[in-house]
Amino acid sequence: MQRHVASLKKRAFATPGDALLSLLVFGALAHVLWLSLDWAVFNAVWKKESVEACGETAGACWSVIDARHRLIFFGLYPYEEHWRSALACLVIIATVVLSCIPWSWKTTRLVTLWISGFAAYYLLMHGSLLGLPTVTTDQWGGLALTLFLFSSVVLLGMPMGLGLALMRRSDMPMVRLLSSLLIDFIRSLPLLTTLFTAAVVFPLLLPDWLQGDKIWRVIFAFALFFACYQAEVFRGGFQAIPKGQFEAGKALGLGYWTILFSIMLPQVFRQALPSTINMVVITFKETAIVIIIGFFDVLASANAAFGTGEWSPYYMEVYAFVATIYWLFIFSLGQYGEYLSKRMAVAQR
Repeated sequence: MQRHVASLKKRAFATPGDALLSLLVFGALAHVLWLSLDWAVFNAVWKKESVEACGETAGACWSVIDARHRLIFFGLYPYEEHWRSALACLVIIATVVLSCIPWSWKTTRLVTLWISGFAAYYLLMHGSLLGLPTVTTDQWGGLALTLFLFSSVVLLGMPMGLGLALMRRSDMPMVRLLSSLLIDFIRSLPLLTTLFTAAVVFPLLLPDWLQGDKIWRVIFAFALFFACYQAEVFRGGFQAIPKGQFEAGKALGLGYWTILFSIMLPQVFRQALPSTINMVVITFKETAIVIIIGFFDVLASANAAFGTGEWSPYYMEVYAFVATIYWLFIFSLGQYGEYLSKRMAVAQR
């Protein structure tokens, strides 16, 4: 603690000019913090029963969250079945958290964990195989749908990205050319165009038996978009490794797959980790785009929460609440990335 205080004094108060500037900046930040707390906490209205007081105070009206939080979390999901959507949401979060624990970092454990987690999510949300009332995917929504889209895209896109990166490094010219064309083509398109094509255009071109559910078409298209960018991240990781390591493995008599999984990939993941975390964070934020193609995600649910005349003046509170949800997940992902970077840095020594 003393070291941090000494470092702050050295950086912020080294000269009289630095001290004056630091005091002005800290004072401005303190003023902004006070105004934020005064609006969000001290003068806020919290209960939906006290909504009449919202017009009498200059603080936030969190009554809209108290009254409409179910819509934000669960979207169009049937009200009496919200417990299923809440449980499915917890299953996805638990699956992500457990997969971040080092004990789970084995292929069989990760595969079993994610298959079990996604199966439990789908069975709870759909319900038919468990003897529960059937809820079709067009009624899924809110935070549970956002988490499902995000985790599905990352889960499918990561191995697809690795496969595309390996194909682009292949010694076979045709394989290398096809993967390069696919990656460059998908990366040249906006994400919205890719999702719109999967959701709207494909059903016009494909026969009925091949169309599948809209949500799965969108997830696959989103995962392909993620995979093409992640393939370039992995390719940069491969390029950072000296070529002599692969040749040394071959000189020792090791096979291609042994060299790849035991020597190359651990170093590739270490080199690509910062960019991978950045891609994951961007993907979580880009899930909000699905609102344009008709999915009732957490942002669409937030828009509906203040869509009635009673709550329309309090859109700022709703957006602040949704922004907090996004911040919590993105901040957690960023901190986990920092933890992985430190862990790998220690292992590299």
